[in-house]
Order: sequence, then C-alpha cells, then structure tokens
Amino acid sequence: MSNTIPAAAKRVIILVLDSLGVGELPDAALYDSVGSNTLGHIDGRCQLRLPCLESLGLGNIIPLRGVASVAAPRAAWGKMAERGPGMDSVSGHWEISGIINQRPLPLYPHGFPPEVVNALEAAIGREFLYNGVADGERIIAALGDLHCATGKPVLYTSADSVMQIAAHTDIIPLDELYAICQQARQLMRSEHGVGRIIARPFSGGAGNFRRLPERRDFSLMPPSGGILPELAARGIAVAAVGKVYDIFAGLGFSAYFPAHNNDESLAAVELALAEIPCGLIFANLIDFDMLYGHRDDTEGYARALTEFDAKLVLLLPKLAREDILFISADHGNDPTLTGHGHSREYVPLLVYGAGVRPCYLGVRASFADIGETAAEYLYEGRLGGGESFLGLMREEV
Repeated sequence: MSNTIPAAAKRVIILVLDSLGVGELPDAALYDSVGSNTLGHIDGRCQLRLPCLESLGLGNIIPLRGVASVAAPRAAWGKMAERGPGMDSVSGHWEISGIINQRPLPLYPHGFPPEVVNALEAAIGREFLYNGVADGERIIAALGDLHCATGKPVLYTSADSVMQIAAHTDIIPLDELYAICQQARQLMRSEHGVGRIIARPFSGGAGNFRRLPERRDFSLMPPSGGILPELAARGIAVAAVGKVYDIFAGLGFSAYFPAHNNDESLAAVELALAEIPCGLIFANLIDFDMLYGHRDDTEGYARALTEFDAKLVLLLPKLAREDILFISADHGNDPTLTGHGHSREYVPLLVYGAGVRPCYLGVRASFADIGETAAEYLYEGRLGGGESFLGLMREEV
C-alpha cells in the first residue's frame, strides 16, 4: 500500500453494521450497559456460522463459539472504543467520520417536557397523543385507532436520543408528516438538541397497522470537522448509502443512494461501486439495530448476520485493487438484555483490500481512527480527531 497511488485511483468503503457491539466499554456502568456484548451473546444463544467474516478475522476480535479465530486472516482486525460520550447512531457515525462529539445527546426517559410539546403543538396546529418511551410497533397498535379518529400524531421516544412522530398516511400525508418533523427539528436545539427526529408513517386498519419504509430521519447538524467536508473541498466524491445521509443532515455528500433495509443497502453499495470510481462510499446496514436489537430478537439478529455474511462473499470480488473496505459498527444493542436499547460497547474493526496487510490493529482509542486512516489514504490528510493506522497495514518490504 502506497500513498504514491494517484488520488483518482483510490476508494474507501465504510460499512457500518448498525449496533454490532463486541463487549462493554470500561465506562459501561455510566450507561446502564454493564454485561453487554451484542455479538458475543448472540453467538452464545445461536452459535453463529459466518464463514466469510470468520476468514476476515471476526473470530480473532473476541472469542466466539461459532466463529473461529484463524491463523491467517484475510483482513486486518481489531476493535474500537467510542471516545465521545453516549451510545447513539448519530454520535457514533460522526466519530467514525472523525468528529468527536463533546457532550452527550439528550435523553427523555420520562417523555418530552411541556415547554417542548406545547411549542411544537402550537407550531403544527395539532395536539399529540402519548409522549413517553415506547416500542414503535406496539404504540401504533395501541393508539392507531385513536390517532385515526382524532388526527393527533403519536409522539414517543426510546432509550436513545430520538423524538419519533408516527401518523397514518390517510390521516396525515407523508409531506405533512415530514413538515411536522422539520418543525420539530427547528425547535429541538441547544439543551433539547436530540440526535434525530424520526418520521414514522404507517398504514393499514384496526388490528393490522404496519409501519411503512418511508421513514425519514431529521438529524442534528453535525459539528464542523471530519472527513466529509475535507473531501468535498477537494472535489473528491462522497456517496451516502441509506441512513448515513440523514445522520449527517446531507452535508458533504455528492451522491445519495436511498436504502431502507440491509438488502437495499448492499445493493446500493454495489451500484455505488459501479458509479463512484474513486472517493468514499459510506453505508449503514440498519436492520441489525432497527429490526432485531431494539426488538430483543436474538434469533432474527443471528439470521441477519448470516444473510450479510453470504452477501459479503459476493461483494468482496467486486472491489477494485486500490479499494479499502472498513467493516465496523456505531454502538451496541444487545438483544439478550431485554429493554435496554443501545449499549455502550466496543465495536469490531475489519479492514480488507488487495493492498491491506492482514495484521492486528489493537484496541483503538476512538472510532475516529477510521476517518483518520481514510483521510491519510485518500488525500494524505490529517483530521486531528483520531490516529491513523494506515502504516500498520502497509505491505511488508
């Protein structure tokens, strides 16, 4: 691997396996995350079989029953700690890009305060139903009929830094629901700067309400810094796949590939590989967190990992010689710890490419080390948030 390669030939792909933590961080007690180990506990319950990830070195990161440690992994491997506070998708992705969030994003375990709710109701001309912590599918099942009868959107949150607003598309059309969320985003700043406002449209009738894929996330504007604006300033292409675009409020991206689930995200990555010959492709695989971690579905999480592993086999041969693929996560969400939501965990780090020397990358002090490494590779840059490990992966002379 050499930085004498022309910048026009270099490409970095970051795959974030949303919530795939690999064990509690030293400060887990501050986040009610003691004992969390998303990947380890899933493997303990289901005994995973992930031959492709095993060959890359996943079983070298932590002991797993179903994924062996291998003597000669095909990728560089290690794990990373989150340096900034919190355990949210927003701060996790920001840190991967090189931005260390300096203060935890606010949580609302007892619902949103009256001053927030009153201001938002006045702005949109509608009252809300509920206002508390809830599982999205359960609260829609419980309040869907009342929502349809009154026209009041359902307001709820979770263990994460989010405000979620749900509405039936026959009662509040998508455009109006998005406008309501945009109003909320304008109001939720400063001390109430929640990480994301999430529009949750649903359809169906009594006893058969179902959430729709037209969800949209309205994220807090990211702090300045990180690799995205640096690449944009240099005219280097930056493509967002799926949820990543919303997490950064669209800033710094020259291309966007929408995706609503893991299958769509992986298909979009393949499309981006065909259309973006150099630069950065930044993708999130949302199903692990959204469908399985938050629903305490250990078996479903294991199936999703097995499906991803099978598709990764097909993706790797499509990488060009100068591509570097990073596989990691943004936080944990241990489905064996019922009702906990996100967990404060280390995340896995696998780095694959024709020019990558398989080696142990250690326990990295920050997710930002990915952004630093990508910056050094793509334009010989330095971000200042983490430490590049590009030199560790150079071919031995």
